Amino acid sequence: MQNIYISVDERGVERSLRKFKRMCDTYGIVKMYRARQEYKKPSVKMKEKLEAAEKRRRKTAFKTHRSKSKI
Repeated sequence: MQNIYISVDERGVERSLRKFKRMCDTYGIVKMYRARQEYKKPSVKMKEKLEAAEKRRRKTAFKTHRSKSKI
């Protein structure tokens, strides 16, 4: 785990806050925090993972089928 340090300079607080949020997304801090909020059984995690993969496959297939029909 790394600590994130952001210095606020003359550009303003909003810009530094946006940079902080981007860094948190890059390091996966928000995703890790949400995963640790509650315990999920390994079987539930696997089921969610398989469902997400199937959703991605359907989405990709839909996009490729749609783009081929336009040509």
